[in-house]
Amino acid sequence: MNLSQDLKMPALYIGHGAPPLLDDPIWSGELANLATEFVRPKAILIVSAHWESAPLTLGATDFGTPLVYDFGGFDPKYYQLQYQTPDAKALADLVKSVLPDHQSVADQPNRGLDHGAFVPLMVMYPEANIPVLQMSIPTHDPAKLFELGKRLAPLREHGVLIVGSGFLTHGLPYLRDFRIEATAPSWSVEFDRWAQEAIARNDIDTLMNFKELAPGMPYAHPTVEHLSPIFVTLGAASDVNVSPDIVIDGYWMGLAKTSLAVA
Repeated sequence: MNLSQDLKMPALYIGHGAPPLLDDPIWSGELANLATEFVRPKAILIVSAHWESAPLTLGATDFGTPLVYDFGGFDPKYYQLQYQTPDAKALADLVKSVLPDHQSVADQPNRGLDHGAFVPLMVMYPEANIPVLQMSIPTHDPAKLFELGKRLAPLREHGVLIVGSGFLTHGLPYLRDFRIEATAPSWSVEFDRWAQEAIARNDIDTLMNFKELAPGMPYAHPTVEHLSPIFVTLGAASDVNVSPDIVIDGYWMGLAKTSLAVA
């Protein structure tokens, strides 16, 4: 695999949903359409809400990437899913090369893709013919994650699609209606609107202070791991003066599936 060609990719923050997303024609259609809006990536680096590990850790790189079925209570068919992607060793080497102290990067070669990674990618790139590497969330400090995104930004010049995968609101303990079409609770709507307004202004400082400033807290994020990947994405922007584009919005089980792309 040659990652040296000049093929600049965007960076994305996407909502990933639970495995039933794969059977939702609306959201899966939106994600599939998103993948057609830019050239096909040479490789994909993804940061999912479902892998928190310090120091920064890189997952499996061998051909036939395994999956982590990190969910329960769903149809047995979801535990039979496969998404065997090509060898990602060259991508892992490239990731390490752009980090200031690559010696502090850990490897976990048996750690496969969790559902925050493989569910959206199965929709966007169903052929599973693009190397995919998952990277852990090493901290939940927004400023440090933003800086990490800045370090990773040069990968985009090599055709690498950087993806932060989370959920713009994720107050699962406070949901009462688990239908996909459920009405969004007020805390989800209020946080979503607040975040979209800050994104439109490219007001990263406000977003970083979401715990203190955002309406709908702490219900929108009783824990922060589903928002943390957005700061990696924002840090990977090539021009900090250009506002991200909202590429998907709306709600799924009342949670905001707002997704964005940075150029």
